[in-house]
Amino acid sequence: MSSKTKIVVLHMKEVIYTAIFIILALILGIVIFFMFGPGKGKLSSSGAVHKYKPGVYTSSIELNSNTFDVEVTVDADSIQSIHLVNLSESTAAMFPLMEPALESLASQIYTNQSLENIQYAEDQKYTSMMLLDSIADALKKAENP
Repeated sequence: MSSKTKIVVLHMKEVIYTAIFIILALILGIVIFFMFGPGKGKLSSSGAVHKYKPGVYTSSIELNSNTFDVEVTVDADSIQSIHLVNLSESTAAMFPLMEPALESLASQIYTNQSLENIQYAEDQKYTSMMLLDSIADALKKAENP
């Protein structure tokens, strides 16, 4: 039996440096995997679900054969503005509570970003309910499926 024994001499300093570099390379590989890995595309596309499609949406109201619109402007996540459009002077004169009721409702909606728990005065009850229904209709058009 002739076996030749080989002796390998390792310096402890080189072994430690090599181990440190291997650990750092593994950590870097893990970080790169989590930053750019296959789950990244799914997270960004599903995380970008917005409440509304940005735009201007309208809903019509008819009072005494006069038609006017409630215009609701939304961005991806919030209600930006609510206005009455095409409101004739005669309709505004016949229904003087229309504009003040809308201003009161709009300020609450801007604050809450919801139609839930809206308060309105007793003398503006029916006007406010009609406006809230119209605003809700416009927001249904704006919702993302």
